[in-house]
Amino acid sequence: MTSLHIVACELPVRLIRSDDLSVHLSVALWYETGDPYVVRAAFHPVGGSESVDWVFGRDLLAQGLSGPAGEGDVRMWPAAGAAADDVLCLALSSPDGSALLELPASSVELFLRQTHSVVPPGAESEHLDLDAELAQLLAGS
Repeated sequence: MTSLHIVACELPVRLIRSDDLSVHLSVALWYETGDPYVVRAAFHPVGGSESVDWVFGRDLLAQGLSGPAGEGDVRMWPAAGAAADDVLCLALSSPDGSALLELPASSVELFLRQTHSVVPPGAESEHLDLDAELAQLLAGS
């Protein structure tokens, strides 16, 4: 078992409301080696304290940087066109609504590279403490 490492960053985000209207937000992305398959995201208004939290697979984030990825509640793809060179599109949906967001692809890629430096792709299972997870499940029942 290895020690816990956290990779975190704050990025600007645009919430696309229509062709003519967008809202600027920020997202805090973080990755913990103790939960090596997922990335957590907290979206919030710039300067605001309320957030909307999402969890999605780290591999989905990697796939979305190079082409369409995901299905259902979380989908990602690189934006198309000359004006969209550094844009990662992220579509989120839930029973409460849906959102189309744009993130800076180069910043997301840097964050992802940092997560790969602490847990290389394919080595995630080496960072799981299955005994602790099982004990926690049994304690809750």
